[in-house]
Amino acid sequence: MRPLFHFLKNTNCSRVLFFGILFLFVWGTCPVLANNTANFNILKTSSKSLPAKDKEGHRTQLAGDPNAAVPSASTKKKADTGTSQVAYSGDLRKKLSARSAIVMDARTGKILYAHEPDRPGQPASTIKIITGLIAINSLRDNDMVQPSRRAAGMPRSKIYISPKKSYAANDLINAVLLASANDASVALAEKVAGSESSFAKLMTSKARSLGATHTLCKTATGLTAKGQQSTVRDLATVFDKAMEDKEFAARIGKTKIRTSYGQVLLNHNKALWRVDGAVGGKTGYTQAARQTYVGKFSRNNSELIVALMGSETMWTDVSRLVEYGFKREHQLAARNGAQSDDADGPLALSTVPVSFHNNSLQVLTGTKKQPL
Repeated sequence: MRPLFHFLKNTNCSRVLFFGILFLFVWGTCPVLANNTANFNILKTSSKSLPAKDKEGHRTQLAGDPNAAVPSASTKKKADTGTSQVAYSGDLRKKLSARSAIVMDARTGKILYAHEPDRPGQPASTIKIITGLIAINSLRDNDMVQPSRRAAGMPRSKIYISPKKSYAANDLINAVLLASANDASVALAEKVAGSESSFAKLMTSKARSLGATHTLCKTATGLTAKGQQSTVRDLATVFDKAMEDKEFAARIGKTKIRTSYGQVLLNHNKALWRVDGAVGGKTGYTQAARQTYVGKFSRNNSELIVALMGSETMWTDVSRLVEYGFKREHQLAARNGAQSDDADGPLALSTVPVSFHNNSLQVLTGTKKQPL
């Protein structure tokens, strides 16, 4: 035993080992040192989450959403404007039944909201805005029109004109724009161009001249026809231009009118008494097109053109689009000091995908020319 102790005492290795064991023994038995570990800064890398108060301060706020809740005092991070606009338009899209829709600033032409704006479809009776505009520019109010049997035999909606009588062009134009009369539309088409098919070519040319590049007319009525199509962008563009014609605007803005032969014509555009600021508009419906609409609205210093196609709840859709449009205009005016001169415009595009599995219509690109 004595030689072993002597060996450990006289070697460096034994000294290190001895004092190491002694240090561990003292550390474990001393309560002061054992409890002092709380004073050490221990870095933990297993958790990357922010403290609760920091999480609250980074809540997402849609800055471009005019209907968004007022941000809390803890919200300091500014949301990206472009992203928020897209997010809100997607939220609006979920509330619409229309296949396509657009809201346009009537004065600047800027797009405030758009979902599938260039998706082609049957326009139904909204195409009668072109019928009425051509008739206004081609005929005098007192020109007499005797409808053909074909014109008189058009399906509803109609005013039941007779091929045995003649009617003032003024009355028939009002019947087209207010009562959406198919018989009056064909009678005017035949009076102006000799036949409905020839008149439809005039309609397509007129649409092109007004800036509607994806509109192709086959009828004066909008009744479903192979190859006939338009888009919400085209409808908004044409209606905006048509409303610059004072006579057109005066006619289409009336809620009702009496013909020279005593018949009362009621306007199908219920927005005139349902939606604040409605100036004028045109409705449409066929089984293929579903509900379609285009109209103008004015409040304070803002003017909007709203168009939709393929709707199942048209008046609800129209109301939501109008309210969104005016709130967006108000927000932009406040943000830009009532000067919105951005060249690109505040475009809000929906990101909600739409299935085209049952869509048999050909989607036209900007490079494909339309036949006249």
